[in-house]
Amino acid sequence: MQDAQLLGVVSGPPEAPRLAYLNARLPVSDALLKAAEPVPAIKVMRFAARCEEQKCTHFDGSNCTLAQRVVSMLPEVTEMLPPCVIRSTCRWYRQEGRAACMRCPQIVTLADMGDETKRRVAQPES
Repeated sequence: MQDAQLLGVVSGPPEAPRLAYLNARLPVSDALLKAAEPVPAIKVMRFAARCEEQKCTHFDGSNCTLAQRVVSMLPEVTEMLPPCVIRSTCRWYRQEGRAACMRCPQIVTLADMGDETKRRVAQPES
């Protein structure tokens, strides 16, 4: 995706992964992706990019339905706003506010799809 950057690194156990946020902007590059080898980067890193709107299966024409599902279906996992370098431009924050941020640390690119709730959250509505 255009202008993608590394938001954080996945930490914690597989059944309860948490995002360790970066405190500076780091554009995605070939060197960054190779740094994760031999593991695929999307297993250990979470990326952020600007909202692609109509190009995204989660966009309903005015809102990000993924952000809506995250807020409505997942529990809060932090008591304080995470230190986030993209909050000022984050679609989820602009749309769902603080509620999205309180759930964001548990969102990883490749979640354990054995968790039925996470599977339902990740799937775009048909």
